[in-house]
Amino acid sequence: MRYQDYIFQVPEEKIVRLITDTDAKNEADDDFAVVHALLSPKIENVGLVAAHYGTGRDADSMERSYRELETVVEKMGFTGKMPVFHGAAHGLPNTSTPVDSEGARLIVEEAMKADDRPLYAVFLGPLTDLASAYLMEPRIAKRLTAIWIGGGLYPDGGEEFNLGNDIAAANVVFGSNIELWQVPKNVYEMMPVTMAELECRVRPWGEIGAYLCDQLMEHAMTDIPRKSAFRSGESWVLGDSPAIGLILYEDRFSFDWVQAPAVGADMNYIHTKRFRPIRVYRKIDSRLILEDLYAKLELFAKKGKR
Repeated sequence: MRYQDYIFQVPEEKIVRLITDTDAKNEADDDFAVVHALLSPKIENVGLVAAHYGTGRDADSMERSYRELETVVEKMGFTGKMPVFHGAAHGLPNTSTPVDSEGARLIVEEAMKADDRPLYAVFLGPLTDLASAYLMEPRIAKRLTAIWIGGGLYPDGGEEFNLGNDIAAANVVFGSNIELWQVPKNVYEMMPVTMAELECRVRPWGEIGAYLCDQLMEHAMTDIPRKSAFRSGESWVLGDSPAIGLILYEDRFSFDWVQAPAVGADMNYIHTKRFRPIRVYRKIDSRLILEDLYAKLELFAKKGKR
């Protein structure tokens, strides 16, 4: 599905295919990235894949993500146009055994398709479905670009939620030849927004704008312990949005080539120098990403959509 109801038109040779793999019900920021992808005419959206976010908080976390993606698609009026797939329900048992799923099979199918348009796959949660797809069909490594929101800051690494939900999958992907753009924790935290900003720039724009804003505010006020210093009460971080922003503008002077590390049990990076280089972003353009999202939401609402 490609939404293209704009005065400006994207040249055919600039259009890319995209699979969005997201633990959408884990937190409130995933939905913003999903909507941004669905409203970007450069992107032919192949499918949305529901990812797990571990089983500690919700035993059925992947299914919750699946239902959340269905809700987003429905509120945009795209039901029947934008397919949603089930990803793995849990992480890899080890680095040699894939978890078969609709999402992993979609990645393999799309990567192996005879289509000259570049294929991107963004991962807003764990890397389970990408690692599984690679273990099922290693030839995909040269046929897609993966963008991952996850991992600790370089050079040492450390605790990070998305990585912690499948360390084995990260080791599979880091040890592969898949082209990988990594947006680590210190960089995806560069996407702060305030509640007032969202109420002003997102909530007025149709059913989907109201939903995005309301579900984030509900999550921010209920899912974080009252005494936690993690959030201020007036701000949040749209940490998944750089994955889409980098497809629209790859910020090619804002990353370093780093030989992919191995990942230890405590999520530290082990620099073996054995693996191929990956892109590790050190900053992103939050202004460009946020303003583009706000503009697309407003235009979408004004053209009579939802």
